[in-house]
Amino acid sequence: MSSTRNRRPSTTVTPNQTPLLQRRLKTKPALAVIAILLLGNILWFISWLIPNKGQEIGSDEQVAAIDGDVITRQEWMIAMEERYGKETLQNLVNESVMEKAAKTYKIKVTDKEIDLELALMRSAQDKFDTAMQNLSVEQLRQKIRSQLILDKVLTKDVVIEEESVEKYYEENQGLYNTKTSYRTNFIEVDSKKAADEALGELKNGSDFTVLAREISVDSASASLGGDIGFLTENQENVDPTIINTVKSLKANEVSKAFKLDNGHYGIVQVQEVLEGQSFTYDDVKEHIERELALEQLTQSVTPEAFWSEFNATWYYGESKKEK
Repeated sequence: MSSTRNRRPSTTVTPNQTPLLQRRLKTKPALAVIAILLLGNILWFISWLIPNKGQEIGSDEQVAAIDGDVITRQEWMIAMEERYGKETLQNLVNESVMEKAAKTYKIKVTDKEIDLELALMRSAQDKFDTAMQNLSVEQLRQKIRSQLILDKVLTKDVVIEEESVEKYYEENQGLYNTKTSYRTNFIEVDSKKAADEALGELKNGSDFTVLAREISVDSASASLGGDIGFLTENQENVDPTIINTVKSLKANEVSKAFKLDNGHYGIVQVQEVLEGQSFTYDDVKEHIERELALEQLTQSVTPEAFWSEFNATWYYGESKKEK
């Protein structure tokens, strides 16, 4: 691990560095999380493709047909492996390596720390809603845990002055006061008649996400079963009528039809409501210290840098590869 230690020199952050750090801190965590969540989506999709117990992956089960031409499960799985196999396996190895690193370097990640990161992520949800699609809470928490382990290992020798942490918190308290957010499904149709017909189907037991895929004219959300992520009050680029309607609903409630600014009609369903939170300095002190410390690294370091230390061997592909 000596080479890795050379990338983590003891460093002191002074207050006059804060403006630059402020600009970088606002983007780096979000980008890192987006990458993590996108990999998580791949994992979810692959796991969804795995057949039920007792069913052979290489079976001739038909999964689709086009004008009589059949696509089998085996063909489907081979195509998915070619497209996502490497990234999925790499993510699994990285998670395992980070767990080994946590034990070796006696790094602890608490549920409270994961809760904090999750809350801060949700406060900026509009930046990576798409990446979160189809990712369970437990999968998301595991991704956050792995990232925290990596960050803690990389920054454990970096020294940050408390004055810098306090200054950053004072100048950016808005980042640590999260608004109440509403995870929302959305259907948009051309007319009031179409909206009323959709409401009738929902009252008769139709699934909101299935119906959104079938009839919503908002193509971006329709492909996701109507999921438009977490909405907050006064959120930019969202029709205010949608926000106001969502705020009046409880979790799992479906709205009446309402007119949108573009003349179409909408229906929303609230999946869950996350109450806003205010985090004190003590709540986020370690979080800020860690992010400031990460800015002191001379180069970007990923979990792959630890593969050789923990004897991770790569067999995927045509030739054996060891990192």
